[in-house]
Amino acid sequence: MVSRNGNSIVRISGEIREALKGAADFILPFRCVICGNVSDSEDRFENYGVLYRQLYGRDPELHICGKCLSELVCTEEQGRWLLCLSNPVENDPCPGLALYLLYPYKGMIEHAVPRIKFGKQIELARFFGCVLGSFLQSENIKADIIVPVPLSQERYKERGFNQASEIAYPVSRLNNIRFADDCLIRIRDTQRQSEITDKNLRANNVSGAFGVSDKWDLTGMTVIVVDDVATTGATLHEAAVALYKAGASKVLCIALAGNRYAKNTEPF
Repeated sequence: MVSRNGNSIVRISGEIREALKGAADFILPFRCVICGNVSDSEDRFENYGVLYRQLYGRDPELHICGKCLSELVCTEEQGRWLLCLSNPVENDPCPGLALYLLYPYKGMIEHAVPRIKFGKQIELARFFGCVLGSFLQSENIKADIIVPVPLSQERYKERGFNQASEIAYPVSRLNNIRFADDCLIRIRDTQRQSEITDKNLRANNVSGAFGVSDKWDLTGMTVIVVDDVATTGATLHEAAVALYKAGASKVLCIALAGNRYAKNTEPF
């Protein structure tokens, strides 16, 4: 039926588009970004959608199935504070450096993180950043700036984004801490830490890899440095060394996930 009323035609056309969209969603349902199965969790993201629009000014394009969501189990509260280095060293320039880890690197999180880093799933990084930021709100941590661990130019070009930065940004916004993604810089390219199994070689690989931009004076500042995964803690430790050299008074390391178990009783 064709109406002479222009508004009616627009309304009818809009209804047709919505109907076609619904049919397409039924025929080609959303797939979970982690496991690839049909996502059945769209209604569960209403609150996340509101938050995402506040942070990024648009709707999220993230789909996770209920099974994957249920298997994303974080570490119990008393086990999230650790020493940054798995093997503390003598003459450490920042002894007792604290590390906060939300997830153990196993199970579903072990599948999710590579989807971010190598599957270029930036939406998934932002989702975990919001989760991490929400948990940190309960810790009542105060800091002057939040700094993501930078990628090398080569890896940034390869991925198109820095996963640590995408995780750190919502953490900063949710905790009302300034986001300083241009503060920490990589002054030396390194081999991928994931390709090195020897703990000493991992430490040597990132030794002296970071510096602080001349744009920043960190004198007396409390700094949070964020990465996606911590294994030996060497990367975050080297980032902290650079921040302390630049005048920071306190540095706290935070990672989304890791496989660490030694507890630090006085983290920060």
